[in-house]
Amino acid sequence: MTRPVAQFHIQGGERLSGEVVASGNKNAALPLLAATLLTTQPVTLHNVPRIRDVLMMIELLQTLGTSVSWIAPNSLRVDASQVSACEIDSKLSREIRASILLAGPMLARCGGVTLPPPGGDVIGRRRLDTHFLAFEALGAQIETAPRYFSLSSSGLRGADILLDEASVTGTENAIMAASLARGTTVLRNAASEPHVQDLCRMLVQMGMRIDGIGSNTLTIYGVEKLGGTEFTVGADNIEVTSFIVLGAVCGGHGGMLIRNAGPENLGMTRLYLRRLGIQFETRGRDVFVPGHQELRVESEFDGGITKIDDGIWPGFPADAMSPTIVAATQAVGTVLIHEKLFESRLYFVDKLIGMGARIIVCDPHRCVVSGPSQLRGGLVQSPDIRAGVALVIAALAAEGESVISNIQQIDRGYENFADKLCGLGAVIERRE
Repeated sequence: MTRPVAQFHIQGGERLSGEVVASGNKNAALPLLAATLLTTQPVTLHNVPRIRDVLMMIELLQTLGTSVSWIAPNSLRVDASQVSACEIDSKLSREIRASILLAGPMLARCGGVTLPPPGGDVIGRRRLDTHFLAFEALGAQIETAPRYFSLSSSGLRGADILLDEASVTGTENAIMAASLARGTTVLRNAASEPHVQDLCRMLVQMGMRIDGIGSNTLTIYGVEKLGGTEFTVGADNIEVTSFIVLGAVCGGHGGMLIRNAGPENLGMTRLYLRRLGIQFETRGRDVFVPGHQELRVESEFDGGITKIDDGIWPGFPADAMSPTIVAATQAVGTVLIHEKLFESRLYFVDKLIGMGARIIVCDPHRCVVSGPSQLRGGLVQSPDIRAGVALVIAALAAEGESVISNIQQIDRGYENFADKLCGLGAVIERRE
């Protein structure tokens, strides 16, 4: 069935203020859903964002024989006791990068799985070697073909594994596969993002013992079986960062309050956004962004050009780079943006240039932004989730009307985005 084509029609120049509630972390909800395959007992998840990627993951689980039901607006009950199929649906898999997260739990639970290459954002090559090398170290056999991968095992065994890169999904897959492996697994060079920590904490509640949560070395003690549990997904730190940028760029009198923002995961966000003059306050579990901020690039101590670059946790998140570039277009001064992880992440910058931004693209990973620029409304297309949200922020800061198409990409990662913006005073309309 052909999906309807959706657009945002935005009238820029309005000052935004009020309250918004942060959604649950998309990048946590997806591996948590995958981890429900590790037990025959029910798992209840709260604060789950009702976004397209989550709905796609639910469909994938259901094709494997899992029962999934919404028991509240953002709460799910998952029962994987009747899992039968061991082949991941190829059509659904092409829709979502996180389909690869089913490999680890299915290998551990069923002894094998066949899956096609995953889909997702087109932001550069996203290799799978880290996943498969970890599975091999645990005792799995892997067969590759042009259109699928086949994984099998007669019994996984704990191992001392050095990941060849600190891949988030690679780390999550290795954790889930090791959870039911015989013996102890030491996972070195592991990713430690908040969503990886959420996965570890839920598995501990299900009966695991994992040492080193939050660090780059995890010790996983395999168990024969895991039980059910009830777990609450943490706040989406990338969505929160997007609203902080929005509040700084378009904030009006009264400022913007972001409820349930998970401020413990915003330390590097605070340090890096401060380089553009962006300020926000922590108020318990909430974050307040003052309005009418005058953004100015903070000079380096040696007088060099200020640089903003991403890195593995606790570095500045790669997913936060796109809205940060928009913020840089509104700050007085010059800043070098260095996106290290994905070679296609900066392609959307051309759209900002078309809206009046002064940006020099140095290469696929770097650009120089000089501000402030008066942005103009335009007709643009959302190439991926984060770039799409960045373009929405740019359109809200621009003069005139903008039309943003392909917003299905934004739907994949942001829950009720237009409604939240309208609640802050934005003039935005979704048209199918």
